[in-house]
Amino acid sequence: MAEYKFKIGQVVYFHPKKSKLPSNAPSGSYQIIRRLPATDGEFRYVIRSAYEDNERIAREGELTRV
Repeated sequence: MAEYKFKIGQVVYFHPKKSKLPSNAPSGSYQIIRRLPATDGEFRYVIRSAYEDNERIAREGELTRV
């Protein structure tokens, strides 16, 4: 079984342009808040930027290690 690539609390770089869906989310550093189950074969994460109050959901393919 596949494992999550990122840990809760880890800082990652979010690349929304890698998404197939349009997004107004800014790219940059985000912290992993929660891990979600896989959807369509790809894990998802709840992430939060230090510059925003809201949380976002990102696919694992939109994230890279900092």
